[in-house]
Amino acid sequence: MNKYKLTYIGLVLSVFIYVTSIILELELFEKAIALLASMEQFEFDEMIIPMLLFFIFLFIDTRQNAKKVKMENAKLNIYKAMLSSSHHILNNFIYQMDIFKITAEDTPGFDAKVLSFYEEIISNAVHQINSLSNLTTIDEFSIRTSVMNKSYA
Repeated sequence: MNKYKLTYIGLVLSVFIYVTSIILELELFEKAIALLASMEQFEFDEMIIPMLLFFIFLFIDTRQNAKKVKMENAKLNIYKAMLSSSHHILNNFIYQMDIFKITAEDTPGFDAKVLSFYEEIISNAVHQINSLSNLTTIDEFSIRTSVMNKSYA
């Protein structure tokens, strides 16, 4: 119903005008022609075809822009869904890697430098995930720069 809301409004308005003109015996078309004839001195009738042509092209252009906006919104929603899914997968991976960290910490003689390097890697991954999740402008440049590793750049 919402998809054709304006069409239904136009239909109801048209039927209302038609019924009203029959009941009140109005000759709307003849009155419009008489109005144009009375406005002949202003040459208003010469503007009807160019204005009609303009509004047709305006309607087509508006419709194409609406389709483009709808497509961009669909792409944005797909991107956000993909990002959310990737975020979930990566968080699961990080939590699973924490199990290995706990095991490594409990293993006697395990190199502490490896654990600190592990912490740095996990911290960097978390930072990149959060940075990607907090993008305000979604374009290729923003995405690429958000995941650049600041410590290695």
